[in-house]
Amino acid sequence: MDNQRLLIWASFGLLLWFTYQAWIQDYVPPPTADRSNPATDISAPDAEPGAPPLPTSAVNAPAMRDEAPTLTNVGTNDPAPADNTIHVLTDVLEIEISTKGGTLQRASLVNYPVAKNQPNNPVRLLDAGRMDLGLIQTGLNAFGDGPKADQNAQFQRESDWYELGNQDVLDVPLTWTDGQGVMVEKTFRFRRGSYRIDVTQRITNDRNAEWRGADYAQILRRSREPERSMFDVDTYSFDGPIVYDGEKSEKFDRDDLMSDGPYDIQAANGWIATIQHHFLSALVPPQDAQYVYNVSVRGNVAISSLISTPSIILQPSASHTFTITAFVGPKLQSQLEEVVDSLKLTVDYGWLTIISQPLFWLLSRVYSFVANWGVAIIVVTILIKLAFYKLTEKSGRSMAKMREIQPRVQSLQERYKDDRQAQGQAMMELYKRESVNPAAGCLPILIQIPVFFGFFTMLRSAVELRGAQFLWACDLSQSDTVANIPESVPFIGGFPINPLPMIMGATMLLQA
Repeated sequence: MDNQRLLIWASFGLLLWFTYQAWIQDYVPPPTADRSNPATDISAPDAEPGAPPLPTSAVNAPAMRDEAPTLTNVGTNDPAPADNTIHVLTDVLEIEISTKGGTLQRASLVNYPVAKNQPNNPVRLLDAGRMDLGLIQTGLNAFGDGPKADQNAQFQRESDWYELGNQDVLDVPLTWTDGQGVMVEKTFRFRRGSYRIDVTQRITNDRNAEWRGADYAQILRRSREPERSMFDVDTYSFDGPIVYDGEKSEKFDRDDLMSDGPYDIQAANGWIATIQHHFLSALVPPQDAQYVYNVSVRGNVAISSLISTPSIILQPSASHTFTITAFVGPKLQSQLEEVVDSLKLTVDYGWLTIISQPLFWLLSRVYSFVANWGVAIIVVTILIKLAFYKLTEKSGRSMAKMREIQPRVQSLQERYKDDRQAQGQAMMELYKRESVNPAAGCLPILIQIPVFFGFFTMLRSAVELRGAQFLWACDLSQSDTVANIPESVPFIGGFPINPLPMIMGATMLLQA
């Protein structure tokens, strides 16, 4: 009994320490950001100390494998001038496309603000700015020294403004010619309600010689040292490149890429992406086609690229269409599966995927009936408890039985306090006679721990909960902090009367 009291008070002490740490995290005011200096803007990550940005002229198109010549530098990645920028607006995306290479140089998610209290500040996944670099480049890499339709080529456009409006599909065309008979038509296709962007590159060879080359695509993304905080789910989640080789996915830490060198593999049915908590930018080539995948870090930039192999040979008067799919948006598993089923692996469940994925399926099914994520979470929690009811009941009965015989156990301990072997034998006989298993009280609880931890991991990773309201919580994807409590909640001494910790403390005391 004394041990049980000690365990309970130790648990309360640990909870008190965690509560204090959370209070420090939530209520200590952050340093004021100087908005006149972008380096101190809290909406943009700080540049890595001591490491200048990658010289933008040093980023090349990925080299072809079959006797490809060494490529020269391809120019800059600076934002295109206003007269070289195409603006695209759909119901879910605000996009900027540079006519230089047809580069996706800006992507804002109009339905996902950075924070609930900043509705006019959408999450931006692509940006040509140095502080939060994010670019998606596509092109055609050709043999020879002539002009190439790569990310440095200057494309022609029909308009500088496109809007989805009442359409279901929106196409944005670009054209390029080398002046010698080779023409490329690059088209970006957007769909209503979708974060998928289909990119087609149709090349027509009207010159007298054959054309030989391959298509490629790459994601340039800022790379920085990870910051981890158990109280901030955004920093706790993995942030960086991930590659799927057709069989398994692999995430790449910045330090590993810098120490071990670039990752390089040839595979089919794969994809590349960069992920950050609830969002991702991904490139998915045609399935069953062979591509070379490469991930590297240069300076403060992570470069994830793919290029088709082998290259194709295009005879005079012939044409060929290359296709690739980009996904820029939240990790909505229903949309990820529509692109390719394996893309849902970008949802970062870690080693708990085998538990978290079925739980998300269950949560989604419950939500389809109750139409509220908060209610769905409660229902799934009850279902999990019901699934483990027999184990919980067995654990409770065993603990109750142990409490009944505790005086007899203490009597045996006193009687055989000088003979450990006799004491152990006597206690085992008592347990056998009373049909009590000392481990039966805690073993069922240990079995449930991975399931509930997987449930927590799933809830932390589910972008579907972002912005979802339930009772007093403004955003179910965020912790129960001041920023997530409506003004209607009363404050005493500058601090909110938060119901959740009170309910949690009361139930823990009741159960103890």
